[in-house]
Amino acid sequence: MRRVVLTLAAVAASAAVASPAFANEARVEARGGVIWGGGDEEATAGIAAGYDFDLGSTAFAGVEVSADKALAGGADIGVGFTGRLGVKASEATKLYVDGGYTITDGEDTPHLGAGVEQMFGKSLYGKVYYRHNFSDFTDTDTVGVGVGVKF
Repeated sequence: MRRVVLTLAAVAASAAVASPAFANEARVEARGGVIWGGGDEEATAGIAAGYDFDLGSTAFAGVEVSADKALAGGADIGVGFTGRLGVKASEATKLYVDGGYTITDGEDTPHLGAGVEQMFGKSLYGKVYYRHNFSDFTDTDTVGVGVGVKF
């Protein structure tokens, strides 16, 4: 599974870096947060790579591939495939909603979320996000922060 996650992240990052001429904004990030559900709570850590496309001057749509792990012993790595839609609240701020699927060894779960990205200079950004995973067993919620670079 780790090999699959690393391969997906490398492919997404290299595609984003290698093809800036046909789209608007590639990004890679490191992130962490807290996931809870069913009375349990764990810290999480992960990576993501994505691409946003302008939809006029104030809106955007994007895609993202991610790998996140609850830091509890034995927890599976979840690989996420997500689409997002948002508005540019200012030159440096994006607000968005997202949705997609997270795939783990035990289950494939749909997820929905929302977040805000804030630029810090020309290419560095930070973000805060929320995500809800709809599980057949126990739904979970995640609140996280990320730091990334845009290309």
